[in-house]
Amino acid sequence: MRLDELDRAIIRALVEDARATYAEIGAQVGLSAPAVKRRVDRLVASGAITGFSARVEPSALGWTTEAYVELYCRGKTSPAEIGMAVSRHPEVVSACTVTGEADALLHIRATDVRHVERVIERLAAEPFVVRTKSSIVLSRLINGSLQNG
Repeated sequence: MRLDELDRAIIRALVEDARATYAEIGAQVGLSAPAVKRRVDRLVASGAITGFSARVEPSALGWTTEAYVELYCRGKTSPAEIGMAVSRHPEVVSACTVTGEADALLHIRATDVRHVERVIERLAAEPFVVRTKSSIVLSRLINGSLQNG
């Protein structure tokens, strides 16, 4: 789907605050609330917007231990297969394919090192996983995200 500037502005507003009303978004982008709703419905139907979710502070769940886990997969395991499998593990907060020897890199949040170990054991049990390599985060030096604008 091709997005015009209004679509992009609506998406930026939703990324900033997914709970904003259509009227609030409309005031930002210069459209009526019904027009914003129609565009959001179209963006959802087209797959440009894939869903709405709450961002939860991991420490609120007691998940203060972080690890990065490299996955090494057998054969020609597709990125879609890896993504589908790792998305079943709620502790995996992000996953990406990478260059180099590993096939994927996962960011894990857990309550403690034992919890990380159990997650890695579950991941290693996936039929396509040959081995894993993990690193526990000791301290976060930069903790930020890209800013809109």
